[in-house]
Amino acid sequence: ESMIKDKDCKIFLGIAGALVPAGMKEILIEMLKNKWIDVLVITGANLTHDLIEDLGFKHYQGSENEDDKKLNRKGLDRIYNVYMPNEAYKKLEDFFEKNFDELSKTKNIREFLFTLGKLTPGNGILKTCYKEKIPVFCPAISDSGIGLMVWGRLAQGKKIDVNAFEDLKEILDIAWTAKKTGVIYLGGGVPKNYIQQAMQFTKGASYAVQITMDRPEQGGSSGAELKEGISWNKLNDNAKFCNLTCDVTIALPIIYSALKDRI
Repeated sequence: ESMIKDKDCKIFLGIAGALVPAGMKEILIEMLKNKWIDVLVITGANLTHDLIEDLGFKHYQGSENEDDKKLNRKGLDRIYNVYMPNEAYKKLEDFFEKNFDELSKTKNIREFLFTLGKLTPGNGILKTCYKEKIPVFCPAISDSGIGLMVWGRLAQGKKIDVNAFEDLKEILDIAWTAKKTGVIYLGGGVPKNYIQQAMQFTKGASYAVQITMDRPEQGGSSGAELKEGISWNKLNDNAKFCNLTCDVTIALPIIYSALKDRI
């Protein structure tokens, strides 16, 4: 609430884990539409599932105890207790084949995603970022279904020249020129670290919220407590911050509902 109400604060949101398949998509879209988020960093997997839903497919509640051999025969892919029809990838392939020439004109990943949002039907995360002019970054885009679709076109002799390093300049410029910064990490992974390294070019984030089930003892970024960032200058030593150990799909709807009441 404090970082959203602070008009000098640029808010960076990092999204990892299977949040789109798990049904968090509409909440994330509302956060973007509400202008609560200035910069989005997200995994390629979440963007793939976002695009799949915008192409007309859905994710379904299932069971983590189902026989995976039977699911395979039925053409269903399992994400813990969520199912997705495997035929969605054929529609995804057709979409990229149709739009590849325009996508291939982009110079970096951020521009690639902006163009992808423009071309995408529906009103998902990518489309919302395009409409609201919110920069969206996905540094590990090749590690996803979208990456596989691009590779498929390259294997057919198509050309694309997307600079994987150029996005750093843009996100670092946003962080560098901000009067204050706030960070929200839903899960950890690459999105968290990508934002964290941008914070090193500031006075450290003034606000931070992290929701994760990962543990700090193994030394990975995903489980690292926010206060660890003070030693790196990623978090200001006077920052307001909160680590919440919880499943994001439990915590986020409750937090979002409270913010809607308060703001």
